[in-house]
Amino acid sequence: MSKRPLLLMLLACGAAAAPMALAAAPAAAQQAAAPAAADFGPVLVSPADWQAMAQAGDRYPMFAAEVARVEAEVRAGMAAGVNVPQPVDPGGGASHEQHKANYKLIAGAGALYRITGDGAYADFARDILLAYADLYPTLGLHPVERSSVRGKLFWQALNDSVWLVYGSQGYDAIRDTLSPADRQRIDDDVFRRMANFLSSDNAEYFDRIHNHATWATAGVGQTGYVLRDPELVRRALDGTGRSRGDAGFLRQVDLLFSPDGYYAEGPYYQRYALAPFIIFARAIQQNEPDRGIFQRRDGVLLKAVDSLLQATYDGLIVPINDAMPDKSIRSEEIVTGVAIAYSQTQDPGLLTIAREQGRTLLSPDGLAIARGVAEGQAQPFDFRSMQLRDGPNGDLGNLVFFRANGPDGQALVMKNTQQGQGHGHFDRLNWLFYDNGNPVVTDYGAARFLNIEAKEGGRYLPENDSWAMQTVAHNTLVVNGQSHFGADWRVGEEHGTTPLLFELDEAHGVQIASGRTADAYPGVVLTRTLAMVSHPDLNFPIAIDLMRADGSSPALYDLPLHFNGHIITQGFEARRALAERPVLGDRAGYEHLWVDAQSEAAEGSRSLTWLLDGRFYTYRFTASAPTRALLVESGANDPNFNLRREQALIRRMDGQADASFVAVLEPHGAYDGTAETVSGSTSRIRDIDRARGDGAELIVITLASGKTLALGIADDPGAATQRHRIQSGGQTYEWTGPWARFDRETR
Repeated sequence: MSKRPLLLMLLACGAAAAPMALAAAPAAAQQAAAPAAADFGPVLVSPADWQAMAQAGDRYPMFAAEVARVEAEVRAGMAAGVNVPQPVDPGGGASHEQHKANYKLIAGAGALYRITGDGAYADFARDILLAYADLYPTLGLHPVERSSVRGKLFWQALNDSVWLVYGSQGYDAIRDTLSPADRQRIDDDVFRRMANFLSSDNAEYFDRIHNHATWATAGVGQTGYVLRDPELVRRALDGTGRSRGDAGFLRQVDLLFSPDGYYAEGPYYQRYALAPFIIFARAIQQNEPDRGIFQRRDGVLLKAVDSLLQATYDGLIVPINDAMPDKSIRSEEIVTGVAIAYSQTQDPGLLTIAREQGRTLLSPDGLAIARGVAEGQAQPFDFRSMQLRDGPNGDLGNLVFFRANGPDGQALVMKNTQQGQGHGHFDRLNWLFYDNGNPVVTDYGAARFLNIEAKEGGRYLPENDSWAMQTVAHNTLVVNGQSHFGADWRVGEEHGTTPLLFELDEAHGVQIASGRTADAYPGVVLTRTLAMVSHPDLNFPIAIDLMRADGSSPALYDLPLHFNGHIITQGFEARRALAERPVLGDRAGYEHLWVDAQSEAAEGSRSLTWLLDGRFYTYRFTASAPTRALLVESGANDPNFNLRREQALIRRMDGQADASFVAVLEPHGAYDGTAETVSGSTSRIRDIDRARGDGAELIVITLASGKTLALGIADDPGAATQRHRIQSGGQTYEWTGPWARFDRETR
């Protein structure tokens, strides 16, 4: 999957342009007719909307700044001259980057022509497109054979689709300025050829239910509107003739999003796929408003914008599945989505997001954003605790968010989703934790240096398969040293994850969720319950974790915790690897882990405390049987230095069929290196313990004050009427239902 660079989005906000009459005549008859001059005018943005942008002037600073930014970029391109090279390079190479720059320039020049009236911009876009009209008919498939579906301009057809999405927008803005001969050449030798290559010539690719096909359908469909070609539009909406109704853009909207707007491949690829979905939906609304595209499936495309923003912390996208850790709300796709969503909903919270993004777009939607910000209409965006159901019917799992103390406070993410297609990782029931503006319990994301040619041409690295996707690279249970589903994503794709519980109990200070998979390993059922719990004696909410394995035979269980920070105290005895660094294993990601310390198997609770950005974190853990504790770091067997060096604690239990792993993560204290002050570096939790009852577990947390906080969790949280009774520390705990909280002065 290749990265798409920062681009301009030129879609319409209003419906002033005349909608395209798709059924008025067969495509061939329409192409044969000699259209009136007005038929060459813009259809993706109405003339009235272009005029409104032209008249905006400097009244709205964000819009004026965007005009200046794009003007500088296009003027630099004009000074350099038209450059349309022969395609030779993979991602990151010179020809690859130039073709990317060109569709930015076409889009930017088209917008600037409409906003400023300066014909030099239209002429520049025309000259680039005429150069493509010379080149494109001569091209075969791209010479770099690294993709199963090669493009012509780029090494993969995906990038050709992106070129078509943005190139068609720029062309729409200048098409009525061209001579008939130039217009015909560009129509036929660039846009129609490219649209047919991506659809008819690659029908299997075009008809996939996948983000690559979304880009292709968006590019072909927009081209159809611009060229007034109903057949291209129909093909984009419904798929090629061989799969009518089972493919195409509309089918992708129906199958790739859950009812809550969660995208099948996860938030990172939701960011990438959001652009073609939203951009083409805008074009559909502009030309065929009766379709009600933004109302389809109860407004799922607008929900997709909200759900993606919810899946961020401190502006960065939660890095689950194949994800780069530096992708943020400033990504062009999210700028686009926020602008269009605001034009549809007028949600003032989106203005705050746009203000944090620091830019807008040269589009009617971007103008609306700039106006709203300038007029002081912004309100805080509603980051909230919630679950996002997964699967087209919402029955394949969920992604859970617990939040406390504002946008940069505590956030717990529980990943109970489906596989996520080929970009999914083998990490069912994984979790992450954020606090104080930082990732604390972390996820590696993808092993990739995007578009850096020296690193596998910018593609996914071999270590993405051998490390980043493997279960041990995540915060979930590994059985017998093997990854979930045998590390076969196609097997994982056949099985969802079962959410068992999701409750937000503000009165009792508990946010709790539970999920289960019975398919990750033969004969083993994994159930995990995570809770964020507040207590008056604790400065911040704590995370409580119960991971259970119910197996048919004794097994080796490893439960990693990947954490971010500098170790302060190690609350267990362990042998240090001082003279050499042994490697933990030879497969399933274990070959990439150095072992720095390991303890003997022990019972009772132990702890690990680390410091991150002025705050301390203590992780206390215990289990149903003796466990070893291993401190490890990624980077072994990595001759090309492709992996980041990141640390983890692995809790290992061997020889048990059933296992319960309990842990509590506590943020506490403060360290100020400038003032040389330290406070609260000692945990306010004295100890944790667990007890087993009939069909339930009890986690007892003893605070430094002497008070106790206990959380009872049923094995089957879905059994709302089941009664539970557990004895612990001379006290009896009784409750009915999936969970209960017990606060007591003394134990």
